[in-house]
Amino acid sequence: MTVFRRRIDIIAHPVDGTGEVRAALEDDFHHFRVWVRHHEGEVTAIGGEALRYPFSMCPQACGPLQLLLGMKLDRIAHSVTRQADASHQCTHLFDLAGLAIAAAARGTHQRRYDINIGRRIANRTRATLICDGVEDLVWDVDGTLIEGPMPYSGINLREGMARWALNTLNEEVAEAALLLRRCTLISMGRAFNLDEEIHAASTALCYSQQPVRAEQALRMKGSTLDFTHEQLKLCAEDQDWLRQRP
Repeated sequence: MTVFRRRIDIIAHPVDGTGEVRAALEDDFHHFRVWVRHHEGEVTAIGGEALRYPFSMCPQACGPLQLLLGMKLDRIAHSVTRQADASHQCTHLFDLAGLAIAAAARGTHQRRYDINIGRRIANRTRATLICDGVEDLVWDVDGTLIEGPMPYSGINLREGMARWALNTLNEEVAEAALLLRRCTLISMGRAFNLDEEIHAASTALCYSQQPVRAEQALRMKGSTLDFTHEQLKLCAEDQDWLRQRP
């Protein structure tokens, strides 16, 4: 049975009053890295790297991360959306930058998220998030509706969930819930042969899908992998980079 899997690894490096956080993300469709340097509570340098991605224009989305320069460190990862327009960023690079900035703000030295979304049967699936080896969240999901458990029962993943989570849950639980939300939605791509696409859809939802460049954002055929039985391979090649001191 096919399982969508994502791993996110975050490691912080303090350096003489300045800090750097490195973060890597890998799943069936993506493999990205982001590093954030900060000093006196402010982002002073940032960069990204696209290692595996769905469309040819995705690596160019590392550039717009520079809009986060000067941002005050914030313990809430979602706060990057107040600094820059998410629809003109790569969704996953931007999420990863937010997680790195939040880790810097909290003083988190190291964190690992493992997310698993089971194959959908009659539109239903079970979504699981493990944080630092501990199972934190398990949802039963029908389409885009969380069926349980409480307090998530009845929440629609596509309708105001971010606002609800940020207003209802503590910062780290909200962070985990929004990560699981993201993965539950993108896991739906497993139901399609994405290599049949010629280029990105013109949805204006992310950098490559902006109408100005969607037709030039060509499908990277063969970029979807299956980690159902190979979870240990996720972010395996990032480990030396993550631990490399600046």
